[in-house]
This record gives sequence, C-alpha cells and structure tokens, in this order.
Amino acid sequence: MVRIEDGERGLAARTIKRRLATISGLYEYLLVRGDTPVTRNPVPRGLALRRTGARAVRGVPLIRAPRTLSRVIDPDEANAFLAALRTHRDRAMVEAMLLGGLRRCEVLGLRLADVHPGEKRVFIAEGKGGHQRIVPVSGRFFTTLASYLDGERPVDADTNRLFVVLKGGRRGGPLTAAGLDEIVAGARRRAGIGHLTCHQLRHTCFTRLREAGMALEAIQAQAGHRSIESTRIYLHLANDWLAGEYRRACEAIDAQTLAGE
Repeated sequence: MVRIEDGERGLAARTIKRRLATISGLYEYLLVRGDTPVTRNPVPRGLALRRTGARAVRGVPLIRAPRTLSRVIDPDEANAFLAALRTHRDRAMVEAMLLGGLRRCEVLGLRLADVHPGEKRVFIAEGKGGHQRIVPVSGRFFTTLASYLDGERPVDADTNRLFVVLKGGRRGGPLTAAGLDEIVAGARRRAGIGHLTCHQLRHTCFTRLREAGMALEAIQAQAGHRSIESTRIYLHLANDWLAGEYRRACEAIDAQTLAGE
C-alpha cells in the first residue's frame, strides 16, 4: 500500500491493472470451485454506465493503462551489449531475443528437440497463452548455439532444457528467469548502457524487421501475437517506414497541385 503522506510516487497504472487482474482471477477461481464462502467477485471488470430506459452496461475499463512505446536500442548499443556477454550460452539467448524476437519465457522454455539447425527454425512449445509456433531465426544464433552446445553445456545436464546453469550447485539445471535477468543486467552495466531489458531486445528485433520492409502480418506470426492490433505498434516504432509513407504521400499531393496549376 502507498500512502500519500509518505511522499511515495504511487504505482503505475499498468501495475495496478495487473494486480487487480490477479485478485479478480483468484476470486473467479474460488467461485468456480464452489466449495468456498466466496459468493461474488469484488473486483469489477469495468465501470457501469447507465442510460435512461436501458440496462447498465460496462463499457469503461476500471483502469486505463497508457500505451507507451518501448525504447529501441541502436546498432552500436546492440554490438556493445553482445560484446559484453561472457559465454556462448549468454550470447545465444540474447540473439534469440534480438534476432528472433523470442520472449524471455520462450527462450528459457526451449528444449533440445525444439531446435532445428538445418531449417534455421525453432519450435516454440510454451508461447504466451499456451500458443505454439515455429519461427525462423538468424544463422548467427545457430552458430553461437553450436559453440555453446559443443563446449559449454554440461554433458551430464539433468534436463532437456536448452539453456542450463553452467557453474555452482545448480550446474546442469534449467536456467531461471532471474538468472537470465542477472546476465542481461551484468552485460548492460559492462557495456555502459543505462537501461535494457529482455523485452526491449524483442521490441528492437521487430522494429528493425519492420524498418527493413518485413510485412506486418509476417511480424505478427514471428511475434506470436494473436491480434494484428498488438503488432501495429511497430508501424510507429519504425521511423523510416512512417517517414517514407509521409514523403510518398506529399509527393503525390505536390504532383496533383502542380498538374492543376
């Protein structure tokens, strides 16, 4: 809880929305079970709007979360960050996000059998929302991955997960999300980059693909977005695309104007 008198800035709208969704989901689960004293969900799905002579409808979200554009790292920062990674394993994981657009959970969920070097593709068995897909990834990723598998991955690893812990008491066990975040944070500091997350690496991938002319529908499939609306953000992030579209439109308008004169 945040108290105003403590001088706290408060919680972001996204954080509040996520926590309310968690609480709402818990109550929905208890209602479905039916063997608890819970009789209703105290967290409304939205604000009710009443109209004269009509039933109340819920058309306004309880919390409006602003849609912000994630920062995209430039090529120099990407190269510095990759150079700061200390193992082939770390580099392969980052390349999966930066070149293939995989989510952090998808990288950690990869199994040995999910990788198809001959096709330069990987099978995502544990995508967001339980959805599966097969996506192409740059050959650079597979070259780095081969170096990791040949020289770093413990031969006695007790898991079929692709990326495992290399040292310490958990050597050979699956790498965790906290472990990957620590790797990214360490390389970011060594590279002198102020802020960088796994999600930004994924955003950078799709922004660069869009700038290179990749169709929006293809980016949707690569990203694993269920709705094209989730992919449209890359139209705004890809500055070259927007500038090019504007320039072509202006040229057409100018041509019509000159023809009229």
